[in-house]
Amino acid sequence: QVQLVESGGGLVQPGGSLRLSCAASRDIYSINTMGWYREGPEKQRELVARINSGGSTDYADSVKGRFSIFRGNDRNLINLQMNSLKPEDTNVYYCNVNTPWDTYWGQGTRVTVSS
Repeated sequence: QVQLVESGGGLVQPGGSLRLSCAASRDIYSINTMGWYREGPEKQRELVARINSGGSTDYADSVKGRFSIFRGNDRNLINLQMNSLKPEDTNVYYCNVNTPWDTYWGQGTRVTVSS
């Protein structure tokens, strides 16, 4: 069973930065996409950013120009660099990995943006 372990959440002031990381407990083969989601108003998980096997990225409109997703040196590691954080970015952020056969989720890491 693959586990995704997130780190890097915490409390930051508006305008500050955080970097989230997500590591898989073992190699995952045939990854289609790796990404980050957060909860929407009705508690559904909404896309924040994702990267596919070819390196193409997608971002939610609300984070474009402020957040950047990139893979680590280990191909099972992804990072989310979050800059110019706003109070409305406060949320639980979930790591996600999709293969042709499975979808994996992390437990979530909380980000709080507050002065």
